[in-house]
Amino acid sequence: MSAISLSGVKKRYQKNNVVHGVDVEIEAGEFVVILGPSGCGKSTLLRMIAGLEDITEGEIAIGGKVVNKLEPRERGCAMVFQNYALYPHMSVRQNIGYALKVAGMPRAERDAKVLKVAKSVSLDPYLDRKPGELSGGQRQRVAMARAMVREPKVFLFDEPFSNLDAKLRVAMRAEVRNLHRSLGVTSVFVTHDQTEAMTLADRLIIMNAGVVEQVGKPSEVYHNPASLFVADFIGSPAMNLVRGFFGEDGYFRHGQGGMMHLPGLGQGLVSREVSLGVRPELVQRVAADAKGAMAAVVDYTEELGASRLIYATVDGSRLIAVDTSSDALGTGMPIHLSFAAVDAHVFDHNTGRRVDLGDANSAATRARINA
Repeated sequence: MSAISLSGVKKRYQKNNVVHGVDVEIEAGEFVVILGPSGCGKSTLLRMIAGLEDITEGEIAIGGKVVNKLEPRERGCAMVFQNYALYPHMSVRQNIGYALKVAGMPRAERDAKVLKVAKSVSLDPYLDRKPGELSGGQRQRVAMARAMVREPKVFLFDEPFSNLDAKLRVAMRAEVRNLHRSLGVTSVFVTHDQTEAMTLADRLIIMNAGVVEQVGKPSEVYHNPASLFVADFIGSPAMNLVRGFFGEDGYFRHGQGGMMHLPGLGQGLVSREVSLGVRPELVQRVAADAKGAMAAVVDYTEELGASRLIYATVDGSRLIAVDTSSDALGTGMPIHLSFAAVDAHVFDHNTGRRVDLGDANSAATRARINA
């Protein structure tokens, strides 16, 4: 196992900066997922770790050794790509063992290693088949086995499940997680799929436009987003974000004359333009006379089986709530919604960063993270 250290890593193509000074420490044996939208620089960052892209500035160290000038084959990394990259004319056995053959390993030893790795990913019945005779999931397992057989210091995964259907993606996520548990090899996985990221990662690196927005455990990133981007990007549905400002009376003013009473939340934030954020599952449907009840009008609902999402308008602002009742709800129906001040986040609208709201909110957030 090898730790990975990225210090001030930048990538520039002519005048275009695509990665803007990344500083991240990845611990030995850790499974880290780089998550972000298309074009944010996550695959470029992975390729720089692998040595497939030159580094414009900064340093990358693997196992304590700076690898900036090392060739990919000298870095001890094995990479699994989005497009399997298998040799179509070779059998599964030959594909898995090709790197060992090139390295000059004796055939008996090579065959033993190939069989051992094939069994670990349930490919031993298919060793004599060609890639064209396999399903998409089986081909992806061949690509993983080909990486595993080299016994690398680091596994790098570049959106390996993008070509698989939804059901197979779920199955492959479980296989990769089990593989990591059994091998314990430091792994870096790139994806734009947040469900994939949240279920796989020990820690997440959230990227946006070449910048690292936040690094943390999935629960930390979900319950304590560091920026408006993270709050909006993580979660399905995304966090409710209502733009407005706090008045001197402590009320949060928003939309078309709307006012929310959130005791203690606006201290030190009077007249500052902010966005108020709260997760949909923390917005409750309540009775009209309940404390903090806000009159709302249903726009539409999404039925999810055990629950449903209510999309509603409150004084011109959109709020989404998770509802488990069986009441009939239709477009235009009046309801009342409420949420607790300790469940809310405040983001500075100019900088996009989260505002520290003090001990009460921090304690509530820590409780949710540790739940």
